[in-house]
Amino acid sequence: MEYKEKILIVEDEFIVANDLKMILKKAGYDVVGIAASAEQARQLVATKKPDWALLDIMLKGTETGIDLAHDIKKQGLPFLFISANTNQATLEAVKETEPYGFMVKPFREKDLLVMLDIAKYKFALQQKNNTPQTGVDSQNTAFNGIVGKSKALTDVLQKIGVVAPTDTSVLVLGESGTGKERIAQSVHENSARKNKPLVVVNCAALPLSLVESELFGYEKGAFTGANSKRIGKFEQANGGTLFLDEIGELPLDAQVKLLRVLQEKEIERIGGEESVKVDVRIVAATNRILEHEVAEGRFRLDLYYRLNVFPVQLPPLRERKEDVEVLALHFIHKYASLARKNVTGVTPFALKQLTDYSWPGNIRELEHLIERSVLLCPGTEIEQFNLNIPTAPVAVTEKETPSGALLSLEDMEREHIMAALKMCGGKVFGAGGAAEMLKIAPATLYAKMKKLGIKQEYF
Repeated sequence: MEYKEKILIVEDEFIVANDLKMILKKAGYDVVGIAASAEQARQLVATKKPDWALLDIMLKGTETGIDLAHDIKKQGLPFLFISANTNQATLEAVKETEPYGFMVKPFREKDLLVMLDIAKYKFALQQKNNTPQTGVDSQNTAFNGIVGKSKALTDVLQKIGVVAPTDTSVLVLGESGTGKERIAQSVHENSARKNKPLVVVNCAALPLSLVESELFGYEKGAFTGANSKRIGKFEQANGGTLFLDEIGELPLDAQVKLLRVLQEKEIERIGGEESVKVDVRIVAATNRILEHEVAEGRFRLDLYYRLNVFPVQLPPLRERKEDVEVLALHFIHKYASLARKNVTGVTPFALKQLTDYSWPGNIRELEHLIERSVLLCPGTEIEQFNLNIPTAPVAVTEKETPSGALLSLEDMEREHIMAALKMCGGKVFGAGGAAEMLKIAPATLYAKMKKLGIKQEYF
């Protein structure tokens, strides 16, 4: 006889709880009880020994579902949240409990069951990851192009070694310049899909009007100018991996369509009458804090949890300083070879400059610095680096550096944007935001900030 997983429902609204019970029983789950308070839930956990718990946040009594989550987590009981409350403070508190999913009320029956399937898969994957014998076999796992031996980096590679052979979605998180695309390539190269395409989509670079046609394609005659059929990125990646870079920049309308594709595993070309099945593994990346984006209404919570099955957090370079020297030497070798120059290393003074620097632009900034320095180096060693140490924003009217030299146009633009952001308290768009002050579209301002290495965290 097939074992039915036991689920405890913790919900103080009778109608919602009863609906949940009917949905779950119909899907083959064994609902072992309904609790309206945290105290009642603890009693049922102790007596009924459920396999999973579905928790509402607001319950009867003085304790919340979040309070309960901390307790049952210690007991090893996996859980999901179901709530209508998605403000930032709540989401941050929820995140600390490390749930396996978060459903937003109201929800569809199908969405609940899909979320449970994802949660169970994520839990099983985590259990496997916590088993000692499933560590990375360095002889069987290739990490081409990833340089460094710091613990922060080896922890990331350990996770890749576990998740790459599976088909689960991966969400790569980290600041700009930390190597998210390189990690996505490693996931693909160490999977069974390595001989199929890896298709890269920069969501930040997609114009709003072209998102759907780029991702899903279109039929001939679908609109004016559609003179032939176009195959979208999902179909191009069929059998392989689709890397959605800067997923946090994807417009809400496109997020809805993306979520549907991930759930149904099929796409519809614009102007098409039939659905097209696609077999695609998703790796997404962002430098944004998606919980904040969800709280602000810019990113769908259901899509976040759909993508966040296996998150990989990349450390900034300032947190892996022991890798700076080996990275610098790697880039010196690379660019000296390309430039056909006999540059082989750096002086102790130059190395100290590198290790003392905070690297706001991370590995990308280091690589660009080494490339420039190799080209300008007159000997075999780089004696010192011209590092742009961040300073407080200067008034826009200043056109000279302290040495009297004129600022470059790029530096002037950076100072101008930073001054506007400072005046707006870091607010980019909306009433009183920097985009409004500068009289440009928010998307354009975000693109300029990304290009110039300006982060909202600075304000």
